[in-house]
Amino acid sequence: MTATETTGFPRFPRGFFFGAATASYQIEGAFDEGGRGPSIWDTYCREPGRVADGATGDVACDHYHRYQEDVGLLRDLGVDSYRFSIAWPRVQPQGSGKANAEGLDFYDRLVDELLANGIAPAATLYHWDLPQALEDRGGWRVRETAERFAEYTRLVVDRLGDRVPRWITLNEPFCSAFVGYAIGRHAPGAREGRGALAAAHHLLVGHGLAVRVLREAGATDVGITLNPDRLLPATQSPADLAAVRRAETLHNDVWLDPLFAGHYPRDEADTWGGMADGSYREEGDLELIGAPLDFVGINYYRPITVAAAPYQEEDPAARTAVDIRVRETWREDVRHTTMGWPVVPHTFTDLLVDLKRRYPELPPVVITENGSAEDDTVAEDGQVHDADRVDYLRDHLHALADAIEAGVDVRGYYVWSLMDNFEWAFGYAKRFGIVRVDYDTLQRLPKDSYRWYRDLLTDHRQAHA
Repeated sequence: MTATETTGFPRFPRGFFFGAATASYQIEGAFDEGGRGPSIWDTYCREPGRVADGATGDVACDHYHRYQEDVGLLRDLGVDSYRFSIAWPRVQPQGSGKANAEGLDFYDRLVDELLANGIAPAATLYHWDLPQALEDRGGWRVRETAERFAEYTRLVVDRLGDRVPRWITLNEPFCSAFVGYAIGRHAPGAREGRGALAAAHHLLVGHGLAVRVLREAGATDVGITLNPDRLLPATQSPADLAAVRRAETLHNDVWLDPLFAGHYPRDEADTWGGMADGSYREEGDLELIGAPLDFVGINYYRPITVAAAPYQEEDPAARTAVDIRVRETWREDVRHTTMGWPVVPHTFTDLLVDLKRRYPELPPVVITENGSAEDDTVAEDGQVHDADRVDYLRDHLHALADAIEAGVDVRGYYVWSLMDNFEWAFGYAKRFGIVRVDYDTLQRLPKDSYRWYRDLLTDHRQAHA
C-alpha cells in the first residue's frame, strides 16, 4: 500500500512549494486611508445594481489593519509562500506621478512580517483595481495605461525588490478585458467590442513593459497569471464544435498565443469579425509581449461546457459588444459549488497536459489559484466543517499530481483563498476561504479545510525529510 493510499494525500516532488493567495481589493479595506486613491472597483460598487446587496470593499476583511494576525494564520498553516496583490491606487492614487509613501509603507511592513515568519512573498502587481483616474482617461482601452503600469511597476520594485523573490504582472487579464469591458459584470462595467479587444492587447503590452522593468531591477522569478479554461462541447455537432473553437479564441488563445507562440490568435477574424482590426497593435508588440518568463501562473476552478448560439443582434455588422455566438450549458451529472461551477477534477489534469502539448515553449507552471466556494456554516461546536471544500481540494490536488506525472512541469500551488473575502459582483455572498471571516466582527476562524491543508503540508515535508 502506498503512502498516498494510507494518508489520502497526493505526492509531490521534492522542492514543490505550497502557499495561499488573496487580492488587495478583496481583503484590505481602508479604502480611504493612507493616501489611497479611488479605484474602478470603488466606483463600480457605488453604481446601483452592480454588486449583490450593494456591497463594497470599503472594509472587506480589514487586512490593512489586521495583516499581522493574518500572517500569523499563514505561519500556523505552514505555507512556504503567500501570494498577495498590491493596490495600484494605494501606491499611485491618480495612477501616475510619484509614489505615495504611506501606501508603499504598508507593503513594506507586510513583506517584512512575512519574512520574519519564514514565508516567501509573491507579489501580484495588478489584480483588477485600476486607479479611477486612469479609467477616466480611457483605461486599458488606451496604450497610455500600459505605459503608466510600467512606471508603477518601477516604483514598487524599487521599494520591495530586495525582499520579494516572486513577481506576477497581471492576474487573469481575461476578466479585466472581457468581463470588465465586454460583458460588464466587473469594473468598469462597460459593454464594448473593439474597446474590449484593445483592452486585452494593452494589458499584454503592460505585462511586457512590466517584465522589462522587473528584469532591469534584477528580478529572476517573473511570470503572469492566466485563467485558461477547459472548454467542452455540449454535443459533437459541427455547430457546437465551432462554438468551442470560438470560445478557445476568447478564453485562451488571446493570451497564450502572443505570450508563448509568437503570434496573435489565428481564428480572431472568424470569432470577432471586423472588430478585430488590430489597429491598437504596434510593430514590436509581439516581441515585447513574448519576452521569456520564469513561470506561468494558472488559476483553475472548473470546466465550461459550451453550445452554439445565434447572434444576439440580428445584424452582426451592427454589433458593438463582443458576441461570439456561444452559450454555457448546465451539467446535471456532477456536484456544483455555490458559484454554480461543476466539480470535475480530471479536467484540471486535461487542461495542463493540453497546454504543454499546444505550447512546447510553455515555462514552468505555478498554480496561483484553486479552490471552491461552499455553503459554510458555523456548527454547534463553533467550528466550520467544510467537507465539500476538503473533497474539492483533495481531488484537485490529486489531479495536479497526475499532471506532473504526465510530464507537466508544475513547481507550486496556492490555495484560493486564505480567507473569505469580497467576491467581486457577488459581494460577500460567496465564501472561498479556508479561514472564515465574520463580516460583523471581522473575527477569523480556521475551517476544517485549513487544518486539512496544514496536514497536507506537514505530510509533504515529512515525505521529503
